[in-house]
Parts: sequence; C-alpha cells; structure tokens
Amino acid sequence: MRKLAYNTLGWAVLILGIIGVVLPGLPTTPFLLVAAFAFSRGSPRMRAWLIDHARFGPMIADWEERGAISRRAKVLAVTLMAVVFGLGLALALPVWALTLQGLCLVGAATFVVSRPE
Repeated sequence: MRKLAYNTLGWAVLILGIIGVVLPGLPTTPFLLVAAFAFSRGSPRMRAWLIDHARFGPMIADWEERGAISRRAKVLAVTLMAVVFGLGLALALPVWALTLQGLCLVGAATFVVSRPE
C-alpha cells in the first residue's frame, strides 16, 4: 500500500512538473524533486528514468549532491515571483492577501537565491 501511495504522489507531482515546463508561474524543479523522492520509495525504475533524463536529471542531481540551483533557474524563479506579485497588485487584491503573498514570495525568493549555483 505504501508503494502505491508513493507512486501516486510521484506521478501526480511529475505531471505538475511537466505542466510547469510550459505554463509560466508553475515551478518545475520542486515538483521534480518531490517526484524523485517519491519514486525512490515507490518505483526505482521511474526514479532512474528521472535521474537519467537529459532535461530533468541534471536539476535533480545538482540538488541532491550540493543543494544547488542553477543561475538560470534562480533568475526565472525570482522573476516569476515578481510577476505573480505584480498580478496580485493589478487585480487589486486586499491588503491582507498582498501582505501574505509578499511574505511567502520573499521567503521563497530568499531561499532560492541563498542556494549555491
């Protein structure tokens, strides 16, 4: 039953990660990291596929080996966070929502920027 739960989680976040490749604002890397973790517990074959994937593998390997995020990914992540906050401003969200969103985005951006490259 545990394997099924990990595989279900792995597939769900992998699909979200793939959608994130083409949909601005939806992060790819965190979903792929969770998928790699879930598949390590549920499907070693799928984990191996992710690690060996030409596009996804290097991101996962960098994170697992050094906790690193590429400069390109950092710039993209922080830029999209700013765009999302700008969208909240443009939609005239309530002050409490903008404050909460801003705090979460600043926290996330700080974490992303503080990782090694």
